[in-house]
Amino acid sequence: MAKTNEVDRKWYVVDATDIPLGRLSTAVATILRGKNKPTFTPHVDTGDFVIVINADKIKLTGKKATDKIYYHHSGFQGGLKQVSAGELRANNSRKLVELSVKGMLPKTSLGRKQFTKLNVYGGTEHEHQAQQPVLLDINNLI
Repeated sequence: MAKTNEVDRKWYVVDATDIPLGRLSTAVATILRGKNKPTFTPHVDTGDFVIVINADKIKLTGKKATDKIYYHHSGFQGGLKQVSAGELRANNSRKLVELSVKGMLPKTSLGRKQFTKLNVYGGTEHEHQAQQPVLLDINNLI
């Protein structure tokens, strides 16, 4: 059983260029939860930090760009808002990746804590060079 203060956390950089959204999200969620480690414990946050770059260049396969719809409600009557995955990728690709990864994490306080270790950027630049992140090849994890 892993203990919270004994967990060794690393930083990883993932390049999302031409990777399908679902494949990227499952790999990132696995790293955030810590399931890739031999010390994985379901009730302890054993995951690592993940930086996703080039979220603007993520790939949506099939007709998901037009047919996949994201909904949210404003809280007022008739306030159901909807946006397609293609529009979301064009306007806010960062949010598209975050929604996908968040849906694959547990819906508990532990899942919310694990989600805070995700950093998504639309371009190639990120502000976490001081943590010396390691480039991670997602194709080997899938």
